[in-house]
Amino acid sequence: MHAPSDVLIVDDDLDLTKSVQRILEAAGYTVRCARTGREALAAVAQKMPSVILLDMLMPDMDGWDCAMELRALYGRSVPVVIVTAAARAHDRAEQLGIDHVLGKPFDLDDLFDVLSRFHCKRKPDIPAR
Repeated sequence: MHAPSDVLIVDDDLDLTKSVQRILEAAGYTVRCARTGREALAAVAQKMPSVILLDMLMPDMDGWDCAMELRALYGRSVPVVIVTAAARAHDRAEQLGIDHVLGKPFDLDDLFDVLSRFHCKRKPDIPAR
């Protein structure tokens, strides 16, 4: 048996965060949430997630600054997926060494494809979607 992956959702939109959390947990993933960039950094320091889903527009520290700090502290040891509606995010993401950009609004199949791409594992008793 393998341990389920730990997905860290970082977004200040509580409704979106809770919705995605419920969907991912129902699909068998272990999920943690942070509402700010600083909360995300603290969560990663506590336990390294398998992947970070990172929003760009947040209070206290935007997603770009958070991504830069994550790369400075941990290098490429954790995949960072930018989740944004911003145009031209791909260009900036490339400069920062971001692993993937998932556009908002996103299709659930696209989200599951991203998690699969980074080898995120579900709980063993939960069937694949």
